[in-house]
Amino acid sequence: MQDPRHFSPNDAEVLHDVLRWRRDVRHFKPDPIPAQVMTRLRAAVDLAPSVGNARPWKFLSVRNPARRAAVAATFEKENSRAAKAYNNADRDEYIALKLAGLRDAPEHIAVFTDTDPVEGRGLGRQTMPEMLAYSTVTAIHTLWLAARVENLGVGWVSILDPKKITQIFEVPEHWRFTAYLCLGQPQFTDDTPLLHRTGWQENTPTPWAEV
Repeated sequence: MQDPRHFSPNDAEVLHDVLRWRRDVRHFKPDPIPAQVMTRLRAAVDLAPSVGNARPWKFLSVRNPARRAAVAATFEKENSRAAKAYNNADRDEYIALKLAGLRDAPEHIAVFTDTDPVEGRGLGRQTMPEMLAYSTVTAIHTLWLAARVENLGVGWVSILDPKKITQIFEVPEHWRFTAYLCLGQPQFTDDTPLLHRTGWQENTPTPWAEV
């Protein structure tokens, strides 16, 4: 029986374009995202794979201005601390990079991983419990690609204190902070990663060996 959805070479080319044009965006327009677009993005995340179908991801849309401000303050503190790890020349280059879109992005999403979900009944994570966090990352990547085809960008803000973020959002003890995402329309788009374009570091081929 033929696959009812047999993908064409054109489909493969479109997917490749989406992957190539996916960027970790740092410069956003403040324009709000239409509600119907956010509905489609949530539906796309529902299609993400997970170990044992545990679906451990918890997405929080951050609307509260005080919480947004607290996250931004945490970022500023940790970003300043991170800059001290570089020598003077690299530090100036590091500081010149805009590493967050926290002030401009219309949508902020805090993502947590439930480390003890009822769903999945433990399947696939007995020897590798970190598979739950990996599952959450697949959901994030699914959102990232879905956002790109909506002509939106995602920025992953990683220079944060996980304990502080957990306190800000007052989440259950068995939730672990995984990601803080900025979502919105990019100020500009190109197919060259920001760190590549600024000379910080170019992409390198994926090591892929036969063993």
